[in-house]
Amino acid sequence: MKRLGFAALCILLAAGFAGLGVWQVERRAWKHDLIAAVNARVHAPPRALRNDAPAYTRVRLRGTFRPGSETFVQAVTDLGPGWWVLTPLDTDSGTVLVNRGFAPERTHFRVAGPVTVTGLVRASEPGGAFLRSNDPAHDRWYSRDVAAIANARHLGTVAPVFVDADATANPGGLPVGGLTVIAFSDNHLIYALTWFALAGLSAFGAVMVLRRR
Repeated sequence: MKRLGFAALCILLAAGFAGLGVWQVERRAWKHDLIAAVNARVHAPPRALRNDAPAYTRVRLRGTFRPGSETFVQAVTDLGPGWWVLTPLDTDSGTVLVNRGFAPERTHFRVAGPVTVTGLVRASEPGGAFLRSNDPAHDRWYSRDVAAIANARHLGTVAPVFVDADATANPGGLPVGGLTVIAFSDNHLIYALTWFALAGLSAFGAVMVLRRR
């Protein structure tokens, strides 16, 4: 009876591991569809911004930067440590926070007159970074939290997303735009193979137990 019980346990484990393997295969297909959709949005012609636009949609904005309202968010990039420079852009359809790019120092980059900004839609990053919460009272920012920044800067109603400006050069070369990192982990095939291998070993164990005299 013990032998039959152990064999049944191995069979149940094999079924469970196989199910997890199938789930990872399905996850892999979903992830590849997501990556393809994001790539299509990134390389599509720019369009007008909509509040419900999905992340990484390429958009074009026309408006005027609000002077003296920059927010500096700590950043670590391929160019080294520094700051993201977020500036409200007043457009005909409302105010949008624009991440104009990276700067090594906290400097106000004033641009007079109407401007055109092309970039990618990004979702707000509420709260802060890992183990480091935003501190609006002391003007310390570790994430691009649209609602909190709008409240701290008294910007009024703003779009619920922000826009990462592209690599179009700014006067003087700073801030440096076009540094959006788009990366999705894709380890599902390795996970699937691992689960299927465990399922095979469990099934093999059941066979060996049942064949043993």
